[in-house]
Amino acid sequence: MKNSLVTFTCYLLLACLGVSQTQAQSAPPHWKLAPTPPMGWNSWDTFGTSITEKQARSQADAMAKHLLPSGYDIFTVDIQWYQPTAKTHHYDADAIYSLSMDEYGRLTPAVNRFPSAAGDAGFKPLADYVHSKGLRFGIHIMRGIPKQAVKDNTPVLGTDVRAKDVAITSSTCPWNPDMYGVDASNPSGQAYYDSIVQLYASWGVDYIKCDDISRPYDDVQKAEIEALRKAIDKTERPILLSLSPGATPLSAGEHVMNHANLWRITDDFWDRWGLLREMFERVHAWEPFRRPGAWPDADMIPIGIVDFGRPTKFTPDEQTTLMSLWSIARSPLIFGGDMTKLDDFTLSMLTNPEVLAVNQSSTNNRQVSRKDNLIVWAADVPDSSDRYVALFNAQSNDDNLDFASADYASPVIAGAGNSQEISLSIKGGKKLVLFVKDGGNGFEYDHAVWMAPVLRGPAGELSLTELRWTHADSGWGAPRVNRTCEDQPLVVHGKSVTGIGTHSDSTILYELPAGYETFTTTGVMTNKGSVVFGVLVDRGEKEASDRSKVQIDLDQLGISGKVKVRDLWARRDIGTFEDGFVQSLPPHGAGLFRLSPLADD
Repeated sequence: MKNSLVTFTCYLLLACLGVSQTQAQSAPPHWKLAPTPPMGWNSWDTFGTSITEKQARSQADAMAKHLLPSGYDIFTVDIQWYQPTAKTHHYDADAIYSLSMDEYGRLTPAVNRFPSAAGDAGFKPLADYVHSKGLRFGIHIMRGIPKQAVKDNTPVLGTDVRAKDVAITSSTCPWNPDMYGVDASNPSGQAYYDSIVQLYASWGVDYIKCDDISRPYDDVQKAEIEALRKAIDKTERPILLSLSPGATPLSAGEHVMNHANLWRITDDFWDRWGLLREMFERVHAWEPFRRPGAWPDADMIPIGIVDFGRPTKFTPDEQTTLMSLWSIARSPLIFGGDMTKLDDFTLSMLTNPEVLAVNQSSTNNRQVSRKDNLIVWAADVPDSSDRYVALFNAQSNDDNLDFASADYASPVIAGAGNSQEISLSIKGGKKLVLFVKDGGNGFEYDHAVWMAPVLRGPAGELSLTELRWTHADSGWGAPRVNRTCEDQPLVVHGKSVTGIGTHSDSTILYELPAGYETFTTTGVMTNKGSVVFGVLVDRGEKEASDRSKVQIDLDQLGISGKVKVRDLWARRDIGTFEDGFVQSLPPHGAGLFRLSPLADD
């Protein structure tokens, strides 16, 4: 399914304008802290909100043994480490006033999960253990101040003000219930950020991942980003700053690169092909803002054993595509799988030294061409006339199932409770595709429901809630039957309904059974965003080829004559090519190569 490039093209023009201004400025001091894309591990993909100290230490042991030799050295404890009752990947609104917190409104590790934090030790004992393994220690934080601190009106360390004086109670996270925003535009708000970052520095934190701060990038968040930057700089500790979630607006590119070391360009990335396919557009759009010290972040790498013990859903070919794209686009490499259960294939994906060299040392990384989802990227090899080339076959059997070909597209539906009735013929259809696209104002709050989706015909009536889809993706959360995308009860206008909850951009694909001729549903918004609902009925059969040729002309690389080609994944030379280079790749497959010009005979 080919996604429209219009939005990204517009953003790219803005990005280019932003960089022209940035290039005239001197490099911010924090850029020197990340001269190459950061490499590490984060607990979210494996443990969600629930990691314990025992699990963390076991993961650190495995990381030092298996991944540190290849350069992965940042070990990060993700969200909710301050919540005693945290479980799975979900957040508990009933726990917001029972978090572990000190007298100054600063969150501290839950002692029942991190016993070494007792006695006001905080994360220092765990950080010391991680450091003893040769690793750096990172933590996840939410922007702002705990609602619990505001309720208790705790003092702000080093000031005469209290939590209620610095909190912006109208600024809250739409998906996590714990925090209020902070008015960081005044000295009192800055003092609160100074106090928490100084605490983290005293624990030995080397990396801060701050969440709910880079989307939608409003004025409150922008001021908090600036406050974090100032607070980190005051500690004089070399702490890297990572911002989440995505997608960070491209229009904020100049600001974000001048305040953070890395920032997310996507919402949570999981092991679904649709999300990987969309990443080609995202990393291409962010090319103007990529430079040493400032890295657009394609998010964690969900391969191996993830999500409380299941194997990744990515095929081996898709994993090769992921690692090739993250490398040629120089995204940070933050692994999300269980490091105590690394298999040989996963380890080979993560530690191939020739592939990692592309990520860590290449320059002038750019998309060269994209046609029919056959994609070519290239990069320069420093101090050499050689080039790196990545070839991708991002084609799928459903590439003709594009929103641009939809049989029905609604007007823009905006605001919670607004809806559109939909009815169309599916006679002779083989496949049914449901699209939810952003309404044009950014995909924040684009929670949508396909309410009462029903097939009718000679075979009777069949609700889509009873039919298993063959593909489903969502721009946030996940498509769910009779639940919202964030796994809450499906309620419209105060009443429980049946249907499919999702979030833009979303594509859901069904194989249509025989005997049905019409499809009816109501597309409903359940939050304050705006979307377009689309429906496509595929009445033909188009299959992707078993393999497709992906090629690049050598003159596109500034090379003439012959080149010697080395396959970086296979770690062997594969021959000499003249004028052009071509490889046959399977759908969802990729190759990563080094091309070395040869002297004329």
